[in-house]
Formats: sequence, C-alpha cells, structure tokens
Amino acid sequence: DVSLDDESHKAFKQGIAELQISRLWVVGSNEITAPIIESSYKRFLQQLEGCLSKNAFLFGSRPSSADYAIFGQLSALIGFDPTSRTIAHETSPRVVAWQDRMEDMSGIDPAEDDWLTYEVAQKDLADIFQEVGKVYLPALLANAKAIAAEEKTWTTQIDGAQWEQRSFPYQAKCLQWINDEFNALNEDDQNQIMVFLMKTGCDDLIIKEQRWKY
Repeated sequence: DVSLDDESHKAFKQGIAELQISRLWVVGSNEITAPIIESSYKRFLQQLEGCLSKNAFLFGSRPSSADYAIFGQLSALIGFDPTSRTIAHETSPRVVAWQDRMEDMSGIDPAEDDWLTYEVAQKDLADIFQEVGKVYLPALLANAKAIAAEEKTWTTQIDGAQWEQRSFPYQAKCLQWINDEFNALNEDDQNQIMVFLMKTGCDDLIIKEQRWKY
C-alpha cells in the first residue's frame, strides 16, 4: 500500500527486518559464513555475466527452466535487497538487464534451433557448475543425509568453513528430482552428462545407489 502512513510504514519495516534477521541462522548465515556467501554470489554474477555476453539466455536465444529458476532468486537479490542489488549493479550490468527482461517474455517467438548444442553449452556453463559443486553441492548432500536420518540440523564444510543450518525436506526432494530426470535419460545421454559433471565437480549430484530415502 503506497499510501500507508509514515508511522505504520516504519513499524512494518522494523518488524519485517527483525523477523528476517532473526531467521538468518535457519539458512546458515552468520559471521563465519557471510564472507563465503558474498564471495560465491559475486563469482556467480561474474559467471552469469560471461554467459550472457555470448547468448541472451543460459542455453541459447530462448529462456529455459534454468533461466526462470535463477530469475526467481535474483528477483529478490537484485530487485529488493539493497546490499545484493548494489553488488550486482556494480559488477554485472548484463545480469541486471537480463533480470529485468526476464520479468516479461511474452514477446519471445521460440524456435527449436534456438538451443545451444551440447558441445557449446558445456563450455559456456562449466564455470557455473564448478561453483555449484564447490559451494552448493556439499550443502545439498548434507541436508539430504540429515533428512533421511530425521535430524533437524546438519553441519558440513563449505569452502573451508563450518556450515550449520536447519534441515529442509524440499531441498532433499530437489536432489531426488535431479536424479529422477537423470535416470530418465538414455544410456548415451547419461554417460555424456556424467563426463561433464565429473569435470565440474558435480558428479555427486547423481546418487550411485539409493543411500538415502526421503
């Protein structure tokens, strides 16, 4: 409500800020992990900036589900949060423009040949996957293991620091969905994808055997 009176606005602002800050520990954010989070965010912006310098979207000249997934995260980080927004505007102008453009894709007229070939895509996306393997994959695996053991929190090492946070069932389901999609591929495609995942440090995304049950 843009017509909200100043006193009410101040009260709502303070209440929301206090609530959000009090819940930072839930997602593992603290004085120890804050530098890791910020460094990874900056690297990711630079990596995405590099991709967008070659193509309008991650996988070519049409948006994919991956574009929308990243847009969902960046809509808050670039659109609302003043700290992360400033970082993005200072370091990654292409990403800022891309985030604005992703808001409305109604003018896109997609064609099948808009997609990159596998050979090109694996080169363009290698840095992003390496970042995922370095920073996010350890968290994803530790969370899945904790959910399987019905543990409310988990602890692991991420980029040289101890990381502790609450366990989330949804992230465990995400890991399972990745494996479901991988297992639906034919053998040749699976082998091709595994080579790429191994090169980028993401091969542990694929569960060799059903170690956990969600």
